[in-house]
Amino acid sequence: MEREAVMQRKKSSCYLCLKGNWFTEKEVCIVCDAKYCSNCVLRAMGSMPEGRKCITCTGFRVDDSKRGTLGKCSRMLKRMLTEMEVKQIMRSELSCNANQLMPERVFVNVLEFHCTMINQYSGLTEQIGRRPCQIITPHLRVGGQLMRNASNGNTSVLINNREITKRELCMFQLSGMQCEGQPHFWLSADGSYQEEGMKCIKGCIWDKSRIKLFCSLLSLPTPPDSVNPCGGEVNGVNCCEKKILCKLLLLGEQNSGTSTIYKQVPFSEDERRNIKFTILRNLYRYIGILLEGRERFEEEILSGKGKRQVIDEPGSSGQIDDKTMYTLSPRLKAFSDRLLKVMASNLEAIFPYGTSEYAPFIEELWRDPSFQSTYNRRNELDSLPRVASYFLERVVVISQPDYEPSDMDILYAEGITSTNGLSCMEYSFPESTQNSSIDSSNQNDPLVRYQLIRVDPKCLVENYEWLEMFEDVDLVLFCVSLTCYDEFFEDSRGFLTNKMLASKQLFENIVIHPTFDLKNFLLILNKYNMLEEKIEQVPLTECDWFCDFNPVINMSLAQYASHYVALKFKTLFNSLTGCELFVSIVNALEPETVDEALRYAPVACALIN
Repeated sequence: MEREAVMQRKKSSCYLCLKGNWFTEKEVCIVCDAKYCSNCVLRAMGSMPEGRKCITCTGFRVDDSKRGTLGKCSRMLKRMLTEMEVKQIMRSELSCNANQLMPERVFVNVLEFHCTMINQYSGLTEQIGRRPCQIITPHLRVGGQLMRNASNGNTSVLINNREITKRELCMFQLSGMQCEGQPHFWLSADGSYQEEGMKCIKGCIWDKSRIKLFCSLLSLPTPPDSVNPCGGEVNGVNCCEKKILCKLLLLGEQNSGTSTIYKQVPFSEDERRNIKFTILRNLYRYIGILLEGRERFEEEILSGKGKRQVIDEPGSSGQIDDKTMYTLSPRLKAFSDRLLKVMASNLEAIFPYGTSEYAPFIEELWRDPSFQSTYNRRNELDSLPRVASYFLERVVVISQPDYEPSDMDILYAEGITSTNGLSCMEYSFPESTQNSSIDSSNQNDPLVRYQLIRVDPKCLVENYEWLEMFEDVDLVLFCVSLTCYDEFFEDSRGFLTNKMLASKQLFENIVIHPTFDLKNFLLILNKYNMLEEKIEQVPLTECDWFCDFNPVINMSLAQYASHYVALKFKTLFNSLTGCELFVSIVNALEPETVDEALRYAPVACALIN
């Protein structure tokens, strides 16, 4: 999709206020080329969820002539926004799907407008008709044969069948390459070169330190310092000492706690910044639901359908106005209407700069008696999730511009893990605690990192094709809620099914799946703290699978029940595989217990290797 700005105006003026001239500093929309002055840019572009685009251009493709400016912030934006906001906007501009080059417009070694020429042996990459621009992974099996005139060179010197440019010729001559006459050379990924048809290597262009400096002066690419295709040492580190990646797959039925466990893994600074905006979006959504509920409660009272609590006060005209306990002041009513209108059209327009503008109103709204009256009836609002109360009661703190999410905020937050697919994160373990029950010899290897992959439970319902993607995982973590033994849900056929029996069936299906043959499994029994309260009221025998449960006297009921459930799963696993099942009992909201469970990963990797 493409857009063009159409407006009756002076050519040099701002597209919104129609003021300014050629000398007025303006920000340009990367889609339609509309230009906005500093007074109008935030109104015209909103929160810039896809970078510097008009609000009406969101979702449209970038003008190809402006691709070179993506991620390069203007001085005007740097003056208007904080450093964090600028970085977020530039990151979104580079990474959002709408700004990526369409696949059908990319051609490799084929003569088209957006053609990319790749030298498969040296890794040199360029646009058709231009000099090399970067060095990528060599030996990629893409595209056709490299053309002689790929760079429009005119030196009669061929490198890998491509006639090089004069800038490249200067660089090669400086490296010691003999380029007299019309020689044909073959350049390898490590920089070594030889004459075509000959086996003798003439030299290596990267041997001389001054070559990289000369390349930077000629705007030619150089290999990164950390990459050495020759296989030697790089910066004193042996190339064979590569970091080991241990892959963990987290599975379980819905509400088993996989999302909460996933959120216990340490997040990077960038990830925590994204989580902050997720929490803010959720918060504004909760407020919007309450504001809609307030309108509903007020209409019910005024129409006589609800309990009539009307306050008669003289209005501005001297007549008596009906005011209920849900009536907002004119100032807050205007803000409420504005917020609901923005949320109905584009909630992203509030972020990131809008949060500082809205924060005073949010605090005033929360302290308003009419809003509190609505909040007291939150249980009547079906669309308001239970977790909303945690964030709404901290709304004053969260709405501040300098807010940073705590670990508990992250645990309670919605939308951090994907609800329709996969979530993936890499992490490493901190140093072991002295009371860790697991052998610490495998825990703190600095060369070992872990990748935790969570599959949303909805993807596993009668569809196990996802599992074929994970044949290289080292450990499967299966999560079971200890409190679901008396709970039921309606399956796809309309039958009521016990949740514990559903977890058992899912566990069986995963264990016997060919993808996980001979894989190690860790069973995570979650919500032990809730089991301690529940089992005193509801016996474990409510689940048919646990009909032979007979607790002993010298152990707490919850402790014995959890060991009994673990034994049932261990026996089942052994009957299916003949192997031992690791088991860990956790409370997903207690980081220490989750950390202890995840530390089985080094043990599993050690057993595999």
